[in-house]
Amino acid sequence: MPSKPATNATPPALRIASLQPSITLTLERLGKLDTLVACTRYCLEALPELASRNLAIVADSWSSTMEELLAVQPNLVLASVPYRMESLAAILRAGCPVLTLSPHTLADIFADMRLLASVVHAEERGEALVAEISSAIHSVRARAEAYGDKPRVYCEEWGKPLIHSQAWVKELVEAAGGEFVGEAGKTTTADAVVASNPDVLIFAWCGAGDRVPLARVVEKRGWQAMPAVTLGCVYCVPDEFLNTPAHTLLDGLACLAAAIHPNLFSSHARMISLPASPKLK
Repeated sequence: MPSKPATNATPPALRIASLQPSITLTLERLGKLDTLVACTRYCLEALPELASRNLAIVADSWSSTMEELLAVQPNLVLASVPYRMESLAAILRAGCPVLTLSPHTLADIFADMRLLASVVHAEERGEALVAEISSAIHSVRARAEAYGDKPRVYCEEWGKPLIHSQAWVKELVEAAGGEFVGEAGKTTTADAVVASNPDVLIFAWCGAGDRVPLARVVEKRGWQAMPAVTLGCVYCVPDEFLNTPAHTLLDGLACLAAAIHPNLFSSHARMISLPASPKLK
């Protein structure tokens, strides 16, 4: 009588290529960095301790190629927006599984964290991570709501053209006790921002770190007379605090809360502000 095929074979160990810092940061919080065989240089910047692991360095979700990824033999590629469909399609044609994430809201980010946790068999840690972030947001929201005032906040993700920050940033602004000005993720103009008369200006340009030239931006756009400028309510928040959909958003929330309600929340060490200037006559 022929023997039955084994059904309890151990699945192969995960060999993950992470193409975005948000994914790598989440894997770190899940205790699963050992699953990584490749990451991007941006992942190294976000998590410098990865350098000691001697991982292969590959391009990001936009620029990665089939050849460089197959050279490190991953059995799963994890990508997140922004990504180029042509690159991912080539990887899929080569037979390498790809999981792509495209979060827009905090709920999406939490869902992605749970998904990654399930992929690497760390469901409990995934739930704990989501609970930690949710609890911190709730705590800030409760404190801000008790104050009552809701300053109007302009958040900029990019300066050429002017682009409003993403929907999850809008949610964080609201949690910090502010009113988000404009439509999240959409382009705007310098004149439209002036017309909206925000109380606070927040700049977190993608890829710029904390190097947004606040004074030059204000001067070039002719914003010197805006109340937010004359009162010293212009801030640069590090890019990775607001544009990376990971637990680092809590640092972004701390920056937003301090900018929106400086009398309630302490300033974050990495937030940069433009000094108040005399009102132009």
